Amino acid sequence: MSETTTELPVVVIGAGPAGLAAAAHLLGRGITPLALEAGPHAGAAVREWAHVRLFSRWGELVDPAAEKLLAPTGWVKPDAATYPTGGDWAELYLQPLADALGDRVRYGARVTGVSRTGRDRIVDADRHTQPFVVHVEHTNGREERLFARAVIDASGTWSTPSPAGAGGLTALGEKAAADRITYRIPDLKDPAVRARYTGKRTAVIGSGASAFTALAYLADLAKSDDGTGTKAMWILRRGISGSTFGGGEADQLPARGALGLAAKAAVDAGYADAVTGFRTEAIERDTDGRLLLVGEDGRRLDPVDELIVLTGLRPDLTFLNELRLGLDERLQAPVELAPLIDPNQHSCGTVYPHGVSELSHPEKDVYLVGMKSYGRAPTFLAMTGYEQVRSIAAHLAGDQEAAERVELTLPETGVCGGAGLFDQPATNEPAGGGCCAAPATLTIGAPASSGGC
Repeated sequence: MSETTTELPVVVIGAGPAGLAAAAHLLGRGITPLALEAGPHAGAAVREWAHVRLFSRWGELVDPAAEKLLAPTGWVKPDAATYPTGGDWAELYLQPLADALGDRVRYGARVTGVSRTGRDRIVDADRHTQPFVVHVEHTNGREERLFARAVIDASGTWSTPSPAGAGGLTALGEKAAADRITYRIPDLKDPAVRARYTGKRTAVIGSGASAFTALAYLADLAKSDDGTGTKAMWILRRGISGSTFGGGEADQLPARGALGLAAKAAVDAGYADAVTGFRTEAIERDTDGRLLLVGEDGRRLDPVDELIVLTGLRPDLTFLNELRLGLDERLQAPVELAPLIDPNQHSCGTVYPHGVSELSHPEKDVYLVGMKSYGRAPTFLAMTGYEQVRSIAAHLAGDQEAAERVELTLPETGVCGGAGLFDQPATNEPAGGGCCAAPATLTIGAPASSGGC
């Protein structure tokens, strides 16, 4: 890389937790970062789930380099033992951090393409000596080309949720039923949203922590004075087993374990009926406009008023098409990282801290970090992203010893799913063993009628 190229900034795509941490680490290493955020504020995606409480404490959500950058501003770190909501995280940490970075963060700047200057993905000649060119579209329609010595993609996966269809494709009729479907955990404290689900029958598709959260929220609504008639149907593609509800009290992230117990309580109390082994093939409407879910095995479930699809997230790779990425064919995660996080092999246990070695691609100096680095795999923790960007910044600064050093110890993962925390983490409900042991005898509510089955 030429001297001229090394003087260029490192472009960071996204001003969320991992992106802002990357900028802080780069700045601490004397490297100029430029973070491009499509939204109008820092943590735009986090703000979209502002009502959801995290299962990580504040002490696990603040990056050390970011904290160092914030210290001179008079920023006061929240109580390390408390659990913030997404809104808290954005307002009390991410936005102050972005403000401290100043004009190194640009808002309303959506990255639409990344390439090597004058080199599409086919061309070999002098490829690695050319700077990156980043195409940006601003909210006012203005287009811009920026040049960078390296690119760190921390854009996350929030904008591309997985569909209801079991094969990874949208179910037949899913797009036509969009007015009755959400792919997010509903904010039932919002009066308009609450009215949408009150007294209604709602199906929840998914088996991770986000689904647990939705079930617990709906159960709370059903128990409230104005929630009479509210009912949930929980659609699982697999059967119920001892690990379905996670690690319970054995989880080293206690609030995450409590989340699984809250979902189990919703089922046991009859606020949610479980339908197992159901893989959605089609979504139809009855004569009243309600939704009918049809399974690949021909089962037809009783109609529901609303559908919440929480089947995971996936990375948007379209704007990286001209780069040579080395991605696992299943997870769409970096090939060296994929074996460490593959849910087909690691349904439970520890995801080892990792850095630049596992995140490198055939295209030199481009990195996917944060949620995006995990592709379609779940269980991502903010601490993991902070360690990733620390290692990458050290590498870009030429400190290979620091880049290869592990500076993080992660808690064991007791729940193998997404994010989100039930607002009442304390529970007296018994739980046994570890992640993969049966937490207790499961009493499942009566299954929903399945029509012609």
